[in-house]
Amino acid sequence: MNNDTICALATANGIGALGIIRVSGSEALPIVQKSFPAKKLEKQKSHTIHYGYFMDDEEAIDEIMLSIFLAPKSFTTENSVEIAFHGSPHIGKRILEALIKNGARMAKAGEFTLRAFINGRIDLSQAEAIADVIASENEASRKVAINQLKGGITNEISFLRTDLLNFVSLIELELDFAEEDVEFADRTALSGLLDKIELKLNSLIESFQYGNAIKNGTAVAIIGKPNAGKSTLLNSLLKEERAIVSNIAGTTRDTIEEVLHIKGHAFRLIDTAGLRETMDEIEAIGVKKAKEKVENANILVYLADAATEDFSEDIEMIRSLLRDDLKLIICATKIDEVTPTKYETVEDIFRNAISHEFDFLKISAVENQNIQDLKNELSSYVEHLQSEENNVVITNQRHFEALKKSSDAVHKVKEAISFRISTELLAYELRNALEHLGEISGEVTNDEVLGNIFSKFCIGK
Repeated sequence: MNNDTICALATANGIGALGIIRVSGSEALPIVQKSFPAKKLEKQKSHTIHYGYFMDDEEAIDEIMLSIFLAPKSFTTENSVEIAFHGSPHIGKRILEALIKNGARMAKAGEFTLRAFINGRIDLSQAEAIADVIASENEASRKVAINQLKGGITNEISFLRTDLLNFVSLIELELDFAEEDVEFADRTALSGLLDKIELKLNSLIESFQYGNAIKNGTAVAIIGKPNAGKSTLLNSLLKEERAIVSNIAGTTRDTIEEVLHIKGHAFRLIDTAGLRETMDEIEAIGVKKAKEKVENANILVYLADAATEDFSEDIEMIRSLLRDDLKLIICATKIDEVTPTKYETVEDIFRNAISHEFDFLKISAVENQNIQDLKNELSSYVEHLQSEENNVVITNQRHFEALKKSSDAVHKVKEAISFRISTELLAYELRNALEHLGEISGEVTNDEVLGNIFSKFCIGK
């Protein structure tokens, strides 16, 4: 990375009360000074705020507040300046043009955070956590991202790496004395450590299912025959008229997706076309898309009209959609139109016909009966994914892949010990395990990985 001084808009595009432009680099103060004659910036203390006009030559562009952060006590560890201006996009554009004329250049995507990482201010997992904090859309995702920003995952991994590194050093020492056939590393103690590391790695790996649900939301497919009440249920859950509701079967031709927040968790509700054989080409496409959505869903909410006499089609459809990892909730709908005996019979029919474990609810979306019970079932699904033993939750696909590789490498080391494989091969497998653990914090990385990670950041971050 070069020593250019960079600048960028740090606030969202559009009109607002205020906008903020960030400047970072060794020449940040002299560059800003050219457009801020109110004070001598190099004489000011770090973490101070100054008032004045931002100038372009002799023209005042805006009345601003300017904050100074001197190296190394800044986000990037470089001299940094933040310019708060009245939130006009035009004013922001003029200020950036002046800064570039003064000697700065526009920052690339994620370049401020990249500099913070390269300069040792944060590690790679913390850098990724910053993006997750910005993108968090619910309380659960915010908490997890903040925990990772504070170094949660790094702390967990560093303890494992430190213990493993001690043994790697001893194994490497054995290689130096290979001709004398001595063992400096106690194989029994190493096996015990590997058991502990493998247990911890698997616990982190298992947390990814919960972490993925937090970060991306839990996909809930609402399925049923035409006119079973799917769109009515969607509207009831969202408390708004999102989907068209009518007594005409086949009203929903395409999938409708909306996000519902329950107890701080996000659920992506997918209202689908009614499942049935149809000659209508457009409706048939909708039915096909509905089945595809179920394949990618975490939860299947199947609606069965309680007034129906024959549920054989419903049962056949449910069986065709089931997967081992799919949570199934069967809802008898329109219970306001039938007697209690009827919907109790409906439950017995499904219990006798479906071997897959499922929850059964009786609801009326029109009358808003037992809708809260359905919300509770959705919420409990996510809560049950969370391990009480693990405070750190994996939400990042890259971390997940690195942990799996680490676990595989640790397993190979254990096999190497049990088969008394040569010290050279044992050292190789140990270094492999260390490398994969180091990928998470960025102790081991490459430019391609860094480019991929930081390219996803916004320009001003």
